[in-house]
Amino acid sequence: MRAYYYDNTDLDQREVHDSGKQVSVDQLRQVGVLYWRITGDNAIEQLDKVAAERSYKNRDQIVVSPEAMGEIYETKVKSFFDEHLHEDEEIRYILGGSGFFDVRSEGDEWIRIAVEQGDLLVLPAGIYHRFTTDSKNYIKAMRLFKEDPVWTPINRPLADDNEIRREYLKTVSAN
Repeated sequence: MRAYYYDNTDLDQREVHDSGKQVSVDQLRQVGVLYWRITGDNAIEQLDKVAAERSYKNRDQIVVSPEAMGEIYETKVKSFFDEHLHEDEEIRYILGGSGFFDVRSEGDEWIRIAVEQGDLLVLPAGIYHRFTTDSKNYIKAMRLFKEDPVWTPINRPLADDNEIRREYLKTVSAN
């Protein structure tokens, strides 16, 4: 995992967009983003431990690639890149490939988080974010859920008055 401020250029969303200003794991934690590196022979045991500690009960897998999604791939990748939030945590363990999660900083700037196999990322409920594959156009991820799998995006600006968003902002301002 590597995190940095997004450069806001007009390049394709799947390009690196590295501004050169790095963001540490501690800075990610300040906006509520959690990160673990889970690899090796006991990776599933490590993942199961984190899942139990955070009360994740369900999981599934998703492959985002032209081969797996066919002609809807480009449309889906563009829709994942629309700025949105969820009312539940978004938890992704990267099983293969690579991609980017962008999250909003406290100053409303984009922080780009480059993920690859072995990265476990937790985005808090209420944080504005977006996702895209990188230029390799392939990522395989395990999605973890506290309850039944639900993935309901609420796009900005409609979510500005959302109660979960307000709670998230209170949490971040308390840090």
